[in-house]
Amino acid sequence: MKTPFILDSPRRRVWFAGAALLAGAGLLAGCALFQPHVFNTVAGLQLYSVREQMAKDMPGTLAEVHAWGIKYVELAGTYGLSPQEFKAQLAEHDLDAVSGHFSFKEWSEDPESALFQARDLGLVDVGCAWIDHEGAFDEAACRHAIEVFNRVGEVAALHHMTFFYHTHGYEFQPYGDGTLFDLLMRETNPANVKFEMDVFWVVHAGQDPVKLLKKYPGRWKLMHLKDMRKGTPTGLLTGESDVTNCVPLGTGMIDWPPILRAAQKAGVQWYFIEDESPLSEDQIPQSLVYLRDLKR
Repeated sequence: MKTPFILDSPRRRVWFAGAALLAGAGLLAGCALFQPHVFNTVAGLQLYSVREQMAKDMPGTLAEVHAWGIKYVELAGTYGLSPQEFKAQLAEHDLDAVSGHFSFKEWSEDPESALFQARDLGLVDVGCAWIDHEGAFDEAACRHAIEVFNRVGEVAALHHMTFFYHTHGYEFQPYGDGTLFDLLMRETNPANVKFEMDVFWVVHAGQDPVKLLKKYPGRWKLMHLKDMRKGTPTGLLTGESDVTNCVPLGTGMIDWPPILRAAQKAGVQWYFIEDESPLSEDQIPQSLVYLRDLKR
């Protein structure tokens, strides 16, 4: 039996009231209890999007995610539960974890531990979302990451998993006739090291997602769908931005159809909505409606 919504939660009451309004306006039809798609590919949710809600009310939040029509999720922690306990919580709400992020420290110092956790969670893809570095990202930090990623990618393959790195924007520091991101791509093993494009962070760094997808076909396995508030400064190599700059898909400054067309041609297999805004619980249903109605 699935865990019901916690009806005495003020946050749940607000959500149901909002859902009723959306349904009355015809906006939620096909959103609740329907699987979101990117063209013909099922999309999922990075659970970091509801991190605050998960910390306060895990069963209720997972029930809410399921009610949105989400089936597949990407993880960024297990909120104090063991991998087995967390997987059981997901199963209780008919959610499957296919991907997860672990820290650079874990991958550097004890990759086997991270991989055992990933195995217990049932993950297929395992990744790193941030390369530890001091000050501006530089060649030394990049080459250290290359060494770690190649080593981890080889071990992950032995566990029948794929290792990936999630872009965060600071990697686009100029280097030679390109950037440090080009160095990272060039010197990691294409067979064992894949990449997850976070479109927000690529645009934040002043890069063109379509050009990067075309430049490195076969290397991009996953993608974060995250829109950027109109007027947000770009060309920054910090990997940092105010969380309120994250807005519902289709309402920001990112032109999604050409990016998604290029992503499918480049071989992207998994798409995850990630919404870092404090309003994510309101914005995610809007993003789902956008994906539902998106035309090629």
